[in-house]
Amino acid sequence: MPTLFQLALAINYSAAIWMVFAVLRRRGEPGAMLAWIFALLTLPGLGPFLYVVFGETRVYRKASRLRRRRLDLINRVKRWAERQFDTSAAELIGGLPPELQAIDRLGRDLLHAPPVGGNYVEFLGESDKTFAAIENAIASASRHIHMQYYIWQPDQTGYQFRELLIQKARAGIECRLLLDSVGSLRLNRRFTAPMIEAGVQVAFFLPLWHRRRRISLHLRNHRKVTVIDGRDALMGSLNIGDEYRGRLRSLSPWYDSNIRIRGPATLFLQQTFLEDWTFATREYLDPDRYLVGPTREGESIIQILPTGPDQPTPVLTHVLAAAVAAAKSSIRIAMAYFVPDPGIMLALEHAAIRGVLVQIILPTRTDAAATLWAGRSYYPELLHAGVEIYEFDAGMLHSKMVTIDDKWCMLGSANMDARSFRLNFELTALVYDPSMTQSVSAMIEHHRARARRISLFEVHNRPIVHQWIEGVARMMSPLL
Repeated sequence: MPTLFQLALAINYSAAIWMVFAVLRRRGEPGAMLAWIFALLTLPGLGPFLYVVFGETRVYRKASRLRRRRLDLINRVKRWAERQFDTSAAELIGGLPPELQAIDRLGRDLLHAPPVGGNYVEFLGESDKTFAAIENAIASASRHIHMQYYIWQPDQTGYQFRELLIQKARAGIECRLLLDSVGSLRLNRRFTAPMIEAGVQVAFFLPLWHRRRRISLHLRNHRKVTVIDGRDALMGSLNIGDEYRGRLRSLSPWYDSNIRIRGPATLFLQQTFLEDWTFATREYLDPDRYLVGPTREGESIIQILPTGPDQPTPVLTHVLAAAVAAAKSSIRIAMAYFVPDPGIMLALEHAAIRGVLVQIILPTRTDAAATLWAGRSYYPELLHAGVEIYEFDAGMLHSKMVTIDDKWCMLGSANMDARSFRLNFELTALVYDPSMTQSVSAMIEHHRARARRISLFEVHNRPIVHQWIEGVARMMSPLL
């Protein structure tokens, strides 16, 4: 008779073998596939458990419905352009400059997200200014407020913005708040009850326990956006909490990057919120009510890219690789988490080799140590190619900023890692505005000037223990 241990071991390896075949059938990244197979066969009990919780890498939505809605939005903007702006639709729903045509096509073909002109955009490089701008935007709302955040903390900042929403809801303004169920795990009913009683609609994206959906601890909605009346929007890397004001001693000061947009591009942010709200709540919000006619607010061209695991291809990887390939003189990157995939690594190395100035500023202090060590393991290849790498130790660098040739930039919620490229729902804005881009470049340069440049000598002479840690972190990077 087999013992209980032998029976449990047999069940474990039967499940593990079945899961190995599932890994092979999905044909993911080779590194991730090998990591999962290694874990399944060498970690009895734990390996299969981790695969059940973290193995799913796709969220399935009705793609045809999303495509129809986005195409309908594009047609709406075209009609409004011809009717209200006394201009051709081609001028408003226009293309990016010739050197950016590849990026233009990627957004159009993969996401049905064209660049749109006629926008005012403002760069907000300081958290206090961003919080003040969100507060002022909420105060100005006359019809509805849509807020979507990965983290909302039950602290002084969280309570402050909760009270703002409660006041607006009591004044008759429609208020909707969509939060990620893992990022905002600290929120409880005691915190949300006053909002709900006041009329604020609160929903959580992909709850951990849902009878209709498989648990997906790692497939998270990382987007951060506030849309006011469908006309005024703020988006970027800032969550709602005291740490983002630099009030936590260990990670202070805290640096984020955000933008404020007015104009036709806000409609694409609104559309993204409507899609996410419908997915999370199964409540359909009528576009005729919330997608208002746009107004020309400026001359900036903006392309909004909502990416995530509901798409069959890693769109963000394609866009970033195309952006690096389009660079002629400079690429400046300030990034909270940096674990590039092979395609991005090759693009950055190639850019440096062909004479483009490539500067990457990364934090030394971080709230994700494994990602920090994994990122450091890529330093030797990049440095050998001529990439300049700097580590910033004057606070927590949580920004996600990329500028190309000081002419256009990418900002949003996405980091340069597997999680943002493949697992998270992210929101990125491509902004073709040389004036604003120079402000972003100036902020990156400000961080670089206070950072320490990493040398090849330093990398090759790291303590052997650090090299081992970096190797293990890199091996596990597909799962981070």
